[in-house]
Amino acid sequence: MLITPEPAARSSYRLSKSRYLSGLQCHKRLYLEIHAPALATKPDAATQAILDMGTDLGELARRRFPGGRLVTAGYRQSQEALAQTAELLQDSTVSAIFEGAFQFDQVLIRVDVLERVGVNASGQPTWRLVEVKSSTKLKPTHVEDLTIQSYVLEGTGLALADICLMHVNTQYVFDGLELDLGQLFTIRSLNETIRPRLPEVPSRLASMHEMLNAMSAPALAPDEHCHSPYECPFWAHCTQEKPPRWIYHLPGSSKTVIQLRELGVETIDDIPDHVALTPVQRRVKDNREWIGQGLRSALEKIVYPVHHLDFETFMPAVPKFVGTRPYQVIPTQWSNHIEYPDGRLDHAEYLCRDGRDPREELAVTLLDSLGGEGSICVYSSYERSVLERLAEDFPSLRKDLKRVMARLWDLHIVIRDHYYHPAFEGSYSIKAVLPAVVPSLSYADLAIGDGGVAACEYARMIFTVSDWIEKSQIEEALLRYCERDTLAMVELRRELKKRAG
Repeated sequence: MLITPEPAARSSYRLSKSRYLSGLQCHKRLYLEIHAPALATKPDAATQAILDMGTDLGELARRRFPGGRLVTAGYRQSQEALAQTAELLQDSTVSAIFEGAFQFDQVLIRVDVLERVGVNASGQPTWRLVEVKSSTKLKPTHVEDLTIQSYVLEGTGLALADICLMHVNTQYVFDGLELDLGQLFTIRSLNETIRPRLPEVPSRLASMHEMLNAMSAPALAPDEHCHSPYECPFWAHCTQEKPPRWIYHLPGSSKTVIQLRELGVETIDDIPDHVALTPVQRRVKDNREWIGQGLRSALEKIVYPVHHLDFETFMPAVPKFVGTRPYQVIPTQWSNHIEYPDGRLDHAEYLCRDGRDPREELAVTLLDSLGGEGSICVYSSYERSVLERLAEDFPSLRKDLKRVMARLWDLHIVIRDHYYHPAFEGSYSIKAVLPAVVPSLSYADLAIGDGGVAACEYARMIFTVSDWIEKSQIEEALLRYCERDTLAMVELRRELKKRAG
């Protein structure tokens, strides 16, 4: 597709730090962001919630810098933001500037925190640059982020005494009284890491501008770089003409895909027979239903009454409950479909509907529902990990929870080892497996359709939404989603038993 820049804008383009990072990931991504942004796929609800979490943490982090002032002009009000920032820079009583705007070499940035730290030998104010991230550790993209910011700041004439990353400290344990921001956030200096990289920036910018002046997007093939360090929003656009059985859809290690592409293999059907593939990759290549000889015996190992268990959880970046850490997994609801030997089906469920710590009540009600008999069908090892953490957190329930763990029976493993359907397209996610095996049942009719959205909606229901009607709607959607997960396991087991013979 030929995308021609507007002639009037062809001479120069102003970049932001996010666009600069896009250009480092892929020149084509940057080109499309500038010239054809409408081709991007909008972030889904879970992705948007992660972005919102970063914004909320940034606002909380400002409390670490008392006396700081916020540049209130929005991101589209660049001239007003630059003017407000210039005024705050001249006010020596302002100890820190939040969301300050700076422009140099056709790059406009907004800085999370610029802290006034002293005066140099020339009498010039010195500053500490602090970038706030919701992550828990340093990542390579953070270095690039701080590099372009430092380049712009020093280009405008500011004296940077230090260049720092501020991120979440997962070792911090909340005492339930007041957040200790000094413990919640870790600040680490990256001055020695960033400074050697600054000379690379001008040539990188020149390369980006040269590319942006071209009449069409660079001819870069979609590949692994499209997903690192971030998922590219133009993936759907760049892959729309790829065949349905494109080699990139082969599951497993990307090394195999790279090797096959080097051999000139474009589709899964073209993979030569002599190429070594994993069992799952071989089934994807064969592209037909496969029923393993051990499917029937694996299904018959289950003991009635069969419980079908699913948890929903959330992971608040800022801990909400006594004794918890940032991003600790907090179970908030469970669903249990109970199937008896005669085929009768009962359903029980739990959802914490207020802002208290749900864990102990959740565990107690779950133990009551599961009783002491029957296998507990789960899909993946996630439920076991949740139970293990509950056993650690509540010693009085540990023995009972350990007994529950001994009864777990993983349907995911059974399907992975003994069954394949072409509609799986290499994925054993229950979202891929269910509609292939039980076409009458899916997640398409639900208001909440995946765990990431469920976690975000739960946090919103508890801590943000005040309207009781909206709260009740979210509550109902959460219950129906978790219920569908366990009903899915029931129907999958029943259908697989039929196919096993």
